[in-house]
Amino acid sequence: MGGVDILVPVLGRPQSAQPLVDSIHANTTVEHTILFLCSPGDEAGSEACFNTGERTLVVGWEPGSGDYARKINHGYAVTSNPFIFTAADDITFTPGWDTEALKVAERTGAGMVGTNDAANPLVMRGKHSTHSLFSRAYIDTVGGTFFDGPGIIYHEQYSHQWIDTESVKAAMDRGQWAFATNSVVAHHHPIYDRTVAYDDTYRKALGDASADQRLYKERLKKWSASRR
Repeated sequence: MGGVDILVPVLGRPQSAQPLVDSIHANTTVEHTILFLCSPGDEAGSEACFNTGERTLVVGWEPGSGDYARKINHGYAVTSNPFIFTAADDITFTPGWDTEALKVAERTGAGMVGTNDAANPLVMRGKHSTHSLFSRAYIDTVGGTFFDGPGIIYHEQYSHQWIDTESVKAAMDRGQWAFATNSVVAHHHPIYDRTVAYDDTYRKALGDASADQRLYKERLKKWSASRR
């Protein structure tokens, strides 16, 4: 089925770069590439990513609102494997994560396959995903959001928290969603894992989500109306 581009937006957390790379290589059997997407000014984080020997890009914008989505969309644009995995630096890959997700993609033909983060109750019920496998053909053809069109995986106007909600809903409504229960990519997030400390990156991502929620509801209303 071809290889997977694993996109990893980062901000800070230089200590996470090498363990993440080790986790990917130890547990990924299909052809794959890793792309770190760093921010200008994050010298320690960028240096740690470069030191792993994996492909590392420092993007040309400051890490403001929508940074994760923007980095993912940029990573899609500069890679070429048939599948894209939207990763982060606070996850751990487990054996078979790749083959299980690709098996589901092949069996269902879904353009978006959710992985099991072993943390979020909604994810573990197969109703959502925070880290997902996308078919490049799906993104090339219709895109991953309600209205942004081909070439866009996540809507960039959300601050952070609702980007995956829109992409999951869009894929579900298009008949392009599937969930790979046995593809476990564990998410070590302080909401679910009390051993993980809140840092500045989490504080940035977990700020006031009310504007994002309003934006999602507005876009969902228009999306639903457009499909009647």
